[in-house]
Amino acid sequence: MILKEIEGRLDGNRDLLILDSSRLDAVTNNTFRLAMQEKGIHLLVVKNSLALRVLGGDCDQMKQIFSGPSTIAWGGEDVVALSKEISRQAKELEFLEIKGGTVEGQALDTAAVEKLSKSPGRMELISMISGQILSPGAQLAGAMLGPAGVLAGCVASIADKEEE
Repeated sequence: MILKEIEGRLDGNRDLLILDSSRLDAVTNNTFRLAMQEKGIHLLVVKNSLALRVLGGDCDQMKQIFSGPSTIAWGGEDVVALSKEISRQAKELEFLEIKGGTVEGQALDTAAVEKLSKSPGRMELISMISGQILSPGAQLAGAMLGPAGVLAGCVASIADKEEE
Protein backbone atom coordinates (compact mmCIF):
# COMPACT_ATOMS: atom_id res chain seq x y z
CA MET A 1 0.00 0.00 0.00
CA ILE A 2 2.78 2.45 0.86
CA LEU A 3 4.70 1.41 -2.26
CA LYS A 4 1.67 2.23 -4.41
CA GLU A 5 1.36 5.60 -2.69
CA ILE A 6 5.00 6.44 -3.49
CA GLU A 7 4.59 5.19 -7.08
CA GLY A 8 1.46 7.31 -7.43
CA ARG A 9 3.22 10.41 -6.12
CA LEU A 10 6.17 9.91 -8.47
CA ASP A 11 3.74 9.23 -11.34
CA GLY A 12 6.28 7.23 -13.34
CA ASN A 13 8.90 9.98 -13.16
CA ARG A 14 12.44 8.57 -13.32
CA ASP A 15 14.28 11.92 -13.35
CA LEU A 16 14.86 12.45 -9.65
CA LEU A 17 17.33 14.04 -7.27
CA ILE A 18 18.01 12.60 -3.85
CA LEU A 19 18.67 15.09 -1.05
CA ASP A 20 19.43 15.08 2.63
CA SER A 21 17.37 17.83 4.18
CA SER A 22 17.31 16.33 7.68
CA ARG A 23 19.70 18.93 9.12
CA LEU A 24 17.52 21.88 8.10
CA ASP A 25 15.58 23.52 10.94
CA ALA A 26 11.79 23.59 10.67
CA VAL A 27 11.50 27.18 9.44
CA THR A 28 14.22 26.77 6.79
CA ASN A 29 12.77 23.44 5.68
CA ASN A 30 9.30 24.96 5.32
CA THR A 31 10.68 27.95 3.38
CA PHE A 32 12.66 25.59 1.14
CA ARG A 33 9.59 23.42 0.46
CA LEU A 34 7.42 26.45 -0.36
CA ALA A 35 10.06 27.82 -2.75
CA MET A 36 10.26 24.44 -4.50
CA GLN A 37 6.48 24.17 -4.69
CA GLU A 38 6.31 27.57 -6.42
CA LYS A 39 8.71 26.26 -9.07
CA GLY A 40 6.71 23.06 -9.63
CA ILE A 41 9.26 20.88 -7.83
CA HIS A 42 7.89 18.19 -5.54
CA LEU A 43 9.63 16.84 -2.44
CA LEU A 44 8.97 13.56 -0.64
CA VAL A 45 10.78 12.20 2.41
CA VAL A 46 10.99 8.43 2.04
CA LYS A 47 12.29 5.40 3.82
CA ASN A 48 15.30 4.19 1.84
CA SER A 49 14.22 0.55 1.52
CA LEU A 50 10.83 1.58 0.16
CA ALA A 51 12.36 4.05 -2.30
CA LEU A 52 14.76 1.39 -3.57
CA ARG A 53 11.87 -1.02 -4.10
CA VAL A 54 9.83 1.55 -6.02
CA LEU A 55 12.76 2.71 -8.15
CA GLY A 56 14.17 -0.76 -8.69
CA GLY A 57 17.47 0.20 -7.13
CA ASP A 58 19.39 -3.06 -7.23
CA CYS A 59 22.75 -1.50 -8.15
CA ASP A 60 25.29 -0.55 -5.51
CA GLN A 61 25.36 3.09 -6.60
CA MET A 62 21.62 3.45 -5.90
CA LYS A 63 22.09 1.83 -2.49
CA GLN A 64 24.87 4.33 -1.69
CA ILE A 65 22.67 7.25 -2.72
CA PHE A 66 19.85 6.00 -0.50
CA SER A 67 21.90 5.82 2.69
CA GLY A 68 20.87 8.00 5.59
CA PRO A 69 17.88 10.36 5.55
CA SER A 70 16.56 10.83 2.00
CA THR A 71 14.25 13.28 0.32
CA ILE A 72 13.26 12.70 -3.31
CA ALA A 73 12.91 15.81 -5.50
CA TRP A 74 11.26 15.73 -8.94
CA GLY A 75 9.39 18.03 -11.29
CA GLY A 76 10.21 21.38 -12.78
CA GLU A 77 10.60 22.05 -16.49
CA ASP A 78 13.11 19.22 -17.00
CA VAL A 79 15.81 17.38 -15.08
CA VAL A 80 18.40 20.06 -15.91
CA ALA A 81 16.18 22.83 -14.54
CA LEU A 82 15.53 20.67 -11.48
CA SER A 83 19.24 20.13 -10.88
CA LYS A 84 20.00 23.84 -11.41
CA GLU A 85 17.38 24.92 -8.89
CA ILE A 86 18.30 22.30 -6.28
CA SER A 87 22.03 23.10 -6.70
CA ARG A 88 21.29 26.80 -6.26
CA GLN A 89 19.30 26.07 -3.11
CA ALA A 90 22.04 23.76 -1.79
CA LYS A 91 24.56 26.60 -2.14
CA GLU A 92 22.25 28.97 -0.24
CA LEU A 93 21.30 26.49 2.49
CA GLU A 94 24.44 25.08 4.03
CA PHE A 95 22.70 22.07 5.60
CA LEU A 96 20.98 20.91 2.40
CA GLU A 97 23.01 18.15 0.77
CA ILE A 98 22.61 16.65 -2.71
CA LYS A 99 23.28 12.93 -2.42
CA GLY A 100 22.75 12.00 -6.07
CA GLY A 101 19.94 11.30 -8.47
CA THR A 102 18.57 9.26 -11.32
CA VAL A 103 18.02 10.26 -14.93
CA GLU A 104 15.85 7.82 -16.86
CA GLY A 105 16.70 5.14 -14.32
CA GLN A 106 20.48 5.72 -14.54
CA ALA A 107 22.04 6.52 -11.15
CA LEU A 108 24.05 9.74 -10.77
CA ASP A 109 26.43 10.65 -7.99
CA THR A 110 26.80 14.16 -6.53
CA ALA A 111 29.46 15.20 -9.06
CA ALA A 112 27.28 14.09 -11.98
CA VAL A 113 24.35 16.11 -10.63
CA GLU A 114 26.63 19.14 -10.37
CA LYS A 115 27.72 18.68 -14.01
CA LEU A 116 24.10 18.26 -15.04
CA SER A 117 23.20 21.55 -13.34
CA LYS A 118 25.79 23.35 -15.47
CA SER A 119 24.57 21.97 -18.79
CA PRO A 120 22.04 23.84 -20.97
CA GLY A 121 18.37 23.20 -20.28
CA ARG A 122 15.66 22.12 -22.69
CA MET A 123 14.68 25.62 -23.83
CA GLU A 124 18.32 26.67 -24.21
CA LEU A 125 19.00 23.62 -26.38
CA ILE A 126 15.92 24.30 -28.51
CA SER A 127 17.01 27.90 -29.10
CA MET A 128 20.56 26.78 -29.96
CA ILE A 129 19.27 24.19 -32.43
CA SER A 130 16.79 26.58 -34.05
CA GLY A 131 19.55 29.18 -34.40
CA GLN A 132 21.78 26.62 -36.09
CA ILE A 133 18.95 25.55 -38.39
CA LEU A 134 18.15 29.12 -39.40
CA SER A 135 21.75 30.26 -39.74
CA PRO A 136 22.49 28.75 -43.18
CA GLY A 137 19.27 30.22 -44.59
CA ALA A 138 20.15 33.68 -43.30
CA GLN A 139 23.65 33.39 -44.75
CA LEU A 140 22.23 32.23 -48.10
CA ALA A 141 19.75 35.11 -48.17
CA GLY A 142 22.52 37.58 -47.37
CA ALA A 143 24.73 36.11 -50.08
CA MET A 144 21.93 36.30 -52.62
CA LEU A 145 20.91 39.82 -51.68
CA GLY A 146 24.46 41.17 -51.80
CA PRO A 147 25.12 40.56 -55.52
CA ALA A 148 21.49 41.26 -56.39
CA GLY A 149 21.77 44.66 -54.71
CA VAL A 150 24.93 45.45 -56.67
CA LEU A 151 23.26 44.32 -59.90
CA ALA A 152 20.15 46.40 -59.14
CA GLY A 153 22.36 49.42 -58.47
CA CYS A 154 24.13 48.95 -61.83
CA VAL A 155 20.81 48.62 -63.69
CA ALA A 156 19.46 51.72 -61.95
CA SER A 157 22.53 53.78 -62.87
CA ILE A 158 22.34 52.62 -66.53
CA ALA A 159 18.64 53.51 -66.61
CA ASP A 160 19.39 56.93 -65.14
CA LYS A 161 22.09 57.57 -67.81
CA GLU A 162 19.69 56.60 -70.60
CA GLU A 163 17.01 58.96 -69.27
CA GLU A 164 19.43 61.88 -69.34
